[in-house]
Amino acid sequence: MNPITHTLDFGDGKAITLETGKVAKQAHGSVILRQGDTMILATVVANKDAKPGTDFLPLSVDYQEKFASVGRIPGSFMRREARLSDYEILISRIVDRAIRPLFNDDYHADIQVNLWLLSSDKNIKPDALVGLATSAALSLTDLPFNGPISEVRVAKIDGTLVINPYKDELERATLEFIVAGSEHDINMVEGECAEIGEEEMIEALKFAHDHIKKHIVEIHKFVEKTGGKKPVREYNHEEHDEEIAKRVQEFAYQKVYDIAKVASAKEERSAKFDAVFEEFKATLTEEELSTKLSLAKKYYSKTKKEAVRDMVLRERSRLDGRKLNQVRQIWCEPNFLPMAHGSSLFTRGETQALATVTLGTKLDEMILDSPMNQGHSRYYLHYNFPAFSTGEIKPNRGPGRREIGHGNLAQRSLKRVLPDENPYTVRIVSDILESNGSSSMATVCAGSMALMDSGLPVKDGVSGIAMGMISNSKGEYAILSDILGDEDHLGDMDFKVTGTSKGIVGCQMDIKVDGLSYDVLTEALMQAKEGRLHILGEMNSAINKPAADFKPHTPRMEMLEIDSEFIGAIIGPGGKIIQQMQKDTGTVITITEKGNKGIVEVSSANAEGLQAAMRKIKGIVAVPVIGDIYDGIVKSIMPYGAFVEYLPGKDGLMHISEVMWKRLDTLEGVLTVGEQIKVKLIDIDSKTGKVKLSRKVLLDHPEQTS
Repeated sequence: MNPITHTLDFGDGKAITLETGKVAKQAHGSVILRQGDTMILATVVANKDAKPGTDFLPLSVDYQEKFASVGRIPGSFMRREARLSDYEILISRIVDRAIRPLFNDDYHADIQVNLWLLSSDKNIKPDALVGLATSAALSLTDLPFNGPISEVRVAKIDGTLVINPYKDELERATLEFIVAGSEHDINMVEGECAEIGEEEMIEALKFAHDHIKKHIVEIHKFVEKTGGKKPVREYNHEEHDEEIAKRVQEFAYQKVYDIAKVASAKEERSAKFDAVFEEFKATLTEEELSTKLSLAKKYYSKTKKEAVRDMVLRERSRLDGRKLNQVRQIWCEPNFLPMAHGSSLFTRGETQALATVTLGTKLDEMILDSPMNQGHSRYYLHYNFPAFSTGEIKPNRGPGRREIGHGNLAQRSLKRVLPDENPYTVRIVSDILESNGSSSMATVCAGSMALMDSGLPVKDGVSGIAMGMISNSKGEYAILSDILGDEDHLGDMDFKVTGTSKGIVGCQMDIKVDGLSYDVLTEALMQAKEGRLHILGEMNSAINKPAADFKPHTPRMEMLEIDSEFIGAIIGPGGKIIQQMQKDTGTVITITEKGNKGIVEVSSANAEGLQAAMRKIKGIVAVPVIGDIYDGIVKSIMPYGAFVEYLPGKDGLMHISEVMWKRLDTLEGVLTVGEQIKVKLIDIDSKTGKVKLSRKVLLDHPEQTS
């Protein structure tokens, strides 16, 4: 065993070591990356041949965190790692989006990338390292991978840009992006920020790319240590027929161009494109229909893409007739659902999102149980994309990776405007009812208005826009605002930008073309700003500030801070007191201990019940004071006096001599159990803490009235 290692050390105290040849040697490429106590295993395995009929790259990337990496046992019933968590899926997507565009278009054999977090340093975030580990492993294979690439996290902390900051530093970050790129270009960006300007974002991307270039130099050195880059494997995954390709081009190009040039709706346009191919099919012989039809479909798809792209570049017009920077018609309706705590329907062209907001208690918090994320979350967003939204039929299953990724972008964007002090657990759900271009950005818009409709005091509205770009080898390009689904598929870049009236709060970018200059990227960001501010203006015309109050059926919530010594008194033996209190008042009561304090949260849609519960709790935690007067309840009667509950759960003795001014031999006929009386606290025993109560001191003295 002769492992080969290489260290990336840029003098920042965050040296990274790459190692191969020690583990997973039967994988086609395997690397262990180490930084501090964090260790990541990246493996790549690829089939030699493509499965018959495959016309895409079947690449799968799975990032998984082992619980042993942080010295924990899984909390699941089976006590083992199960399906990937949402967080693991998001990291898998980031790597996939960075490497997928760099494989040859005609390579269709299965490729599987596995990324395991084997050991975790509590202060090092592994998500910024998995791209580097993957790229190093791919560079050791003979796959047609046009890398290497690397990924870094760039953050602005205390006004300074930092690469791969430690976890405890990120709490102070005003900007946080994960950026991936090759030696020459950036090809993926994902992140959030605190209402920054476009120029500040470009500055951060340039800073990240400079560091990525350093990584790539070191990957090349690492590969050289292993004996150099392997020759790319020979493969033939696509059948070619130049004669059919030429016939399709000559027959269909101008027809498609002319159709694309005339504005039309999605279904009408698709029908016309399909009709062109049917016309071409009629020119094929019986033999060609049986042997060349699949090739003709492939070449027609390429011809259609080429013709539409050329039309946009030459005519400076869109498939639906819009100008390049024109946003589709917008229609907004807040308060769409009568019983939701907050709701909104947002429609932009043929894309429609229905968002709901539900305000819950601490009991509604989401439980987080993964190696790097343990605890609870009081804010989360769920995104659903049913098949009917695109007029299709598919079985209803759980959310896929796309839904999780889109929901995460919207969740991060809206998080920035939530109030700093918020007692509620907030759940936002976006159900996509129609889709033809960026339902994730519709989710941001609908979610923002639903938050305002709920009455939660959010800081500002948030809008989002999806942008695209088409370019050619001549340097000509067109930047498209608010892209259609068809434009998304045929473009060279698509990116989504979200923000408030003050600046950008989130972005997601995928670049599919080499040589994109920062000048063009800046132009695209400025055009995006124009578009998202227009969208925000349309939203503001429907609702521009939080509702003055919560809905009548929204649970009200009050909080009370108490000394921790009273927590047990509120809960009672076996939870008896708190359970009875919730039952009697129709409330939900939760208690969280923080240091030597307890945070009591009381929630109810019934205002009277809420106040009744608060009175009971305040009574339990109240400290008895000599001389104070209380509304008491007679709990029991003894020969020597009565025990009176003067505060919830607190009894005191009222001696028979303290009931009335005249002498009593018995309390029979004077007091009854359950009777409400006013009493005054006249003494507290300094040794036992027993309380003495009096009723007679609150009554007129007979001698004084005579």
